[in-house]
Amino acid sequence: MVLSKSFGYALRSILYMAAVQEEKKHIQLQEIAAQLDVPRHFLGKVMKRLSKQGIIDSTKGHAGGYALNENTLSTPVMAIVMLIEGEELFNTCVIGFKKCNEHNPCPLHHKVVATKNEMIEVFNKTKISDLLKDDKPAFIRSLVTA
Repeated sequence: MVLSKSFGYALRSILYMAAVQEEKKHIQLQEIAAQLDVPRHFLGKVMKRLSKQGIIDSTKGHAGGYALNENTLSTPVMAIVMLIEGEELFNTCVIGFKKCNEHNPCPLHHKVVATKNEMIEVFNKTKISDLLKDDKPAFIRSLVTA
């Protein structure tokens, strides 16, 4: 089980927007991509998915861009995991065996089940707001240099 770059881009983008949104109503894709040093085209696809799901808002036009909405900060991290990775993330073998399951386990299956369950619990219990830090300038720097 490995989280993709897309998931990292999605979460980092939301955290970046939360840190700077007080200063700006909408944040353009180019700014987010440049600040987080991620490919703009690829990030655009991720942001579109977040917007379609209602996790963030999207506005077209000259003054448009992306913005957090009333639901963003209360969104569990698991919602983003499921949107980007899908349920199969937690149901696939950690070393790639197609037929690995409880009844036909791979050599690592039983060793990682508890860890998978802990991750699921953490993702379900953790909201976006739980990930924000009070020191916004330092927090933004940590996101940008991550």
